[in-house]
Amino acid sequence: MNYNFYILSFLMGVVVLSSNYLVQFPVNYYGLSEILTYGAFSYPIAFLITDLANRSYGKSIAKKIVYLGFFIGVGSTIIFSTNFQDLISIRIAFGSGIAFISAQLLDVQIFDQLRKKRWFIAPLTSSLIGSVVDTFLFFSISFYATGVPWVTLSLGDLLVKLIVALIMLIPFRILLNTFRPAS
Repeated sequence: MNYNFYILSFLMGVVVLSSNYLVQFPVNYYGLSEILTYGAFSYPIAFLITDLANRSYGKSIAKKIVYLGFFIGVGSTIIFSTNFQDLISIRIAFGSGIAFISAQLLDVQIFDQLRKKRWFIAPLTSSLIGSVVDTFLFFSISFYATGVPWVTLSLGDLLVKLIVALIMLIPFRILLNTFRPAS
């Protein structure tokens, strides 16, 4: 494995840990407290990392980055921000793990199937579908039957994730020239 593999894996873990922390805080401006959390802004970066790895190193390495990022991010979440006295905190760690691994592996698969199409088709399609899967798995596992307005929060977060996925096409395109395409 090369240096970039470990950097991308570490960054993936940081994104997961940051997002798991930030999802606990609703955006308390403009009446958004029941429809948006700060985690929606950071999590789409995970799809950028996965897609760049997939484009540059191929499906197999991208999956390894997802797995290592999973252990770093979810492991750090459990160690640093899980309050084992609080059921929601435990559910956030569990929901994060299931949603992350499911959505990221789906992203890798979809991206790989679409990699030969125009440059933006694979990252946009895989990120949009992955975001839908991640959002609904995470919010339903973490907040169902807790009194937290998880349906409206998930819809608000999803909308922001979809917008950020579109914005992430800019750094993806710029960084495409930095990485060599996988054959």
